[in-house]
Amino acid sequence: MTKDNTAGAANRRRAASGDPLGPNSEIGRKLKQYYDELVSDNVPDRFAQLLSQLEQAQPARKKD
Repeated sequence: MTKDNTAGAANRRRAASGDPLGPNSEIGRKLKQYYDELVSDNVPDRFAQLLSQLEQAQPARKKD
C-alpha cells in the first residue's frame, strides 16, 4: 500500500467510526470537560453582587 492509500484507509475508518475529528477528538473531549467544569462552578458572591449592581444601573441609563 502506498502512503496515499494508507491515509485514505485511515480516513475511511475514522468516518465509519463516527469520529469526524479523528485525532483531534481527544482534544475536543478535554476542552468540553474543562468547559463543563467551568460552567458548573458557583459564581463568587462578590461577582454576583457586581452583576446585580450592573443590571440595576443599566435601566437608569436607558431613561436618560
